[in-house]
Amino acid sequence: MHRELAPPYDWLRRALLAGLVASGLSVQEALAAFKLTMVIPVKPGGGWDTTGRVLGRALQEVGADATVSYDNKGGGAAGTIGLAQFLTHNKADPNTLLMMGAVMLGGLILDKSPVRLQQATPVARLTSEYNVIVLPHNSPFPSLEALVTQMRRDPGSVRWGGGSRGSTEHIAAAMLARALGVDPGRVNYVAFRGGGEATTAILEGHVAVGGSGWSELAEHVQSGRVKALAVTAPERLSGVEVPTLREQGLDVVIGNWRGV
Repeated sequence: MHRELAPPYDWLRRALLAGLVASGLSVQEALAAFKLTMVIPVKPGGGWDTTGRVLGRALQEVGADATVSYDNKGGGAAGTIGLAQFLTHNKADPNTLLMMGAVMLGGLILDKSPVRLQQATPVARLTSEYNVIVLPHNSPFPSLEALVTQMRRDPGSVRWGGGSRGSTEHIAAAMLARALGVDPGRVNYVAFRGGGEATTAILEGHVAVGGSGWSELAEHVQSGRVKALAVTAPERLSGVEVPTLREQGLDVVIGNWRGV
């Protein structure tokens, strides 16, 4: 079930602690793990960074003496560079966690990386949310209909922006192309190193259309800095007046998830 990452993040703190315990750790073991380093395989900003820092705060609140440090790895490549560094330098450290999720899975497959997730130990899947497709202030497309028309006419002329290659926003653009009868390989997708960089590029109008998790773009949609066209959810998000692609005649549904 989708929930928005809105302050004060109480639901996420509870979910993260429950996820750690449900993964097989006793409460005592979970508390012992609270003195840790959180490796975040992207630059500050974006969904992975937000989730990692909220998780750190949740752990500190439960363990009174807990300390959490954050190590952002800005190498991009869907977090696979951070994964490689984690496996090389931190795998034997029981007090280090690495943020990962669907974006990393897509990157590993698309880039044919020699690094494998099987080399690490999955702890918990923590959050899940859907993407929103938005138009920057200077986009040439006034509506989804105009975007779809141009995608059918010349998909290479539509400059899409989002996270790393293989990310859920990349896959969503390809799924939309396929729903329109367009070869997904012709999508002009511009990959940025994480949601933070992608959001900045969208806000500054470096792309004609962009996508990212709702939690990353919600404040900009609500402030009017970008125009939301659709969400990639099966039904409208609670309290969000943005239609789904499905209700606009395009059967595209894809969610994003994050874990450690």
